[in-house]
Amino acid sequence: MKKTSRKVVVVGTGFVGTSIAYSMINQGIVNELVLIDVNQEKAEGEALDLLDGVSWGQENVDVWSGDYEECHDADVVVITAGANQKPGQTRLELVDINASIMKSIVQKIMDTGFDGILLVASNPVDVLTYVAWKTSGFPANRVLGTGTTLDTTRFRKELAAKLKIDPRSIHGYIIGEHGDSEVAVWSHTTVGGKPILEFIVKNNRLGIEDLALISDRVKNAAYEIIDRKQATYYGIGMSTARIVKAVLNNEQAVLPVSSYLNGEYGESGLFTGVPSVVNQSGVREIIELNIDANEQLQFRESVKQLRQVIESLEH
Repeated sequence: MKKTSRKVVVVGTGFVGTSIAYSMINQGIVNELVLIDVNQEKAEGEALDLLDGVSWGQENVDVWSGDYEECHDADVVVITAGANQKPGQTRLELVDINASIMKSIVQKIMDTGFDGILLVASNPVDVLTYVAWKTSGFPANRVLGTGTTLDTTRFRKELAAKLKIDPRSIHGYIIGEHGDSEVAVWSHTTVGGKPILEFIVKNNRLGIEDLALISDRVKNAAYEIIDRKQATYYGIGMSTARIVKAVLNNEQAVLPVSSYLNGEYGESGLFTGVPSVVNQSGVREIIELNIDANEQLQFRESVKQLRQVIESLEH
């Protein structure tokens, strides 16, 4: 059953925050949308600009700028605030400054009595989702990050372009860090239900050597975009809106969000991108895929890197 209350607060009105807001309005996902930013005039301007188009949207929606007190009755608070990734910079290199920002923001949110779902879209997203969880005191299922949702759409897009097939007919996931150590799960990738490795044998449009090239293109997609336009925001805007929709509509949708591992894939004690059932309580459960030995090794290395960063923050 869909929730009748659909209030979302977006913290941070930079390129990512406003792209998320724009996507949610266009898709009719929310009926109340609040923008918060350290630059209050910027938030006010963005709210006014978005309001100019709501009469063309799918749903009547109220949009306004506000302060953290607006979080107290929100269903979802999306956090996008933080320093942006610069050309040549990895997401993990942002961690020190953005971890401090995240702690401050989450504390302000929790001080309002907020009792909804926290969704983190700031980078490095897996580490900052952990920071948000620790700061909030929430059960782990009620804090999630955008994870590898964007990477997964890039993965399906690249494979679809190579095969000339609608990406909605391709199923597969990128798991692990949203970053350089992410893992393409070829062992569970299908085209129209047919495993990709079987598809290769009978189709001359795709060879085994193409798989590594596609993985690399997905991994480096953000760097290519940042080199050309200094930031990425439309893709993550639409990906985040998809997660919010799954929460507000209690969809039980399987999405590769940053979820807290508690023994799944042989790992525990941190957040990373894995297929998870998302509903109005956040992450209902993790779908543990039976990945092959090489993918398991890569995933273990990805988790190791994230764990080292988290440990550096806690010492």
